[in-house]
Amino acid sequence: MIDELDLAFDEHADRTRPRHRRGRGGKKGSGKSGVAFLMAFILLAVLGGGVYFGYSKVKDFFVAADYSGEGTDPVQVTIAKNSTLTEIGNTLVDSDVVKSTKAFVNAAGENPRGKNIQSGTYKLRKQMAAKSAVTLLLDPKSRITSGVTITEGQTSMQIYATLSKATNIPVKDFQAAAKKPVEDLGVPDYWFKRRDNKPAATGSIEGFLFPDTYEFDPKLNAEQILKVMVDRFLTVTGDMQFADNVQNNLSVSPYEALIVASLSQAEAGVPKDLPKISRVAYNRAYKANMPLEFDVTANYWLELNGKGAKHSGKLTAAEIDDPKNPYNTKSKRGLPLGPIDNPGQAALQGAMQPAAGNWLYFVAIDKAGNSIFTNDYAQHQKNITQACKNGVPLC
Repeated sequence: MIDELDLAFDEHADRTRPRHRRGRGGKKGSGKSGVAFLMAFILLAVLGGGVYFGYSKVKDFFVAADYSGEGTDPVQVTIAKNSTLTEIGNTLVDSDVVKSTKAFVNAAGENPRGKNIQSGTYKLRKQMAAKSAVTLLLDPKSRITSGVTITEGQTSMQIYATLSKATNIPVKDFQAAAKKPVEDLGVPDYWFKRRDNKPAATGSIEGFLFPDTYEFDPKLNAEQILKVMVDRFLTVTGDMQFADNVQNNLSVSPYEALIVASLSQAEAGVPKDLPKISRVAYNRAYKANMPLEFDVTANYWLELNGKGAKHSGKLTAAEIDDPKNPYNTKSKRGLPLGPIDNPGQAALQGAMQPAAGNWLYFVAIDKAGNSIFTNDYAQHQKNITQACKNGVPLC
């Protein structure tokens, strides 16, 4: 049987020759050749599979994971202001819009307008090809929010009205959300400390709603929106090292400097005068120990009581020197109870680094809003006369 099997491998075997078992000293048998061939084949297959598996892994490492197609379920995604492409990609991965940040960054890099993606909230779809996601993010029709601009010097009441119009959230919701700035909105309690031993407006958010253009997620409520603005204030003042610089260089508290920033923001007609007006406020409040006599504080009290602000020349003596007004700077010495508006970065910078000077008085000298400064009262009166001649509505 074995000889027959051996011969079966060779169609030309001479069947007339005697058949016998091959010993160890004979030629290598074809059976062992077959086994060797089979083993070699298996080995190559295993090696080949390993090479393929390794190639697949390497390929996956270099080729970013990506979905295909236009996506599935709709989803809203908010892109934060000043986000990098990597940060946008991370946001999209978190919302399962794209499969990997790398795929998104690559797709944005291949698009000529890929770096023009704006902040805001977008209507996208889950599990989109990165290229499709980039296309939608560049399509204005996909954007469902527009910027809400809060200008420098707006009071909290004015800001609530602006936000309400943009979001359809009632003003009363913003008023309610702002009642506890520390507990609910994240204003650190040290911001309400004063070094002049005067009380602080601890229940007021005034001064902490940073003026900027915001892209609010439509799902945010009033409290969350105000938190975004407070966070922006803390970021800006943190980057400026506002608190440290004020305490180390001016020997006043950050809150007092914030009050000064709000006063100069309201009084200045042009940005270049902000540091000078801040210096006047510091000089009068701390060096001369005299009332500030800033009419803008009377207007703030009128607004708090639901009355319209007036031009300085139209304020009555009773309104300017209302004894019930905690923001009164006509007869009360030093800084008022708290900020009277929400100053911008330039005003904060001016309060942090006021101009050098011994000025105690200033007045708008022309219709362009430029002010003139002096430390002499008689000269100040002459400046007022000149301002009236220049058509400034003071007289």
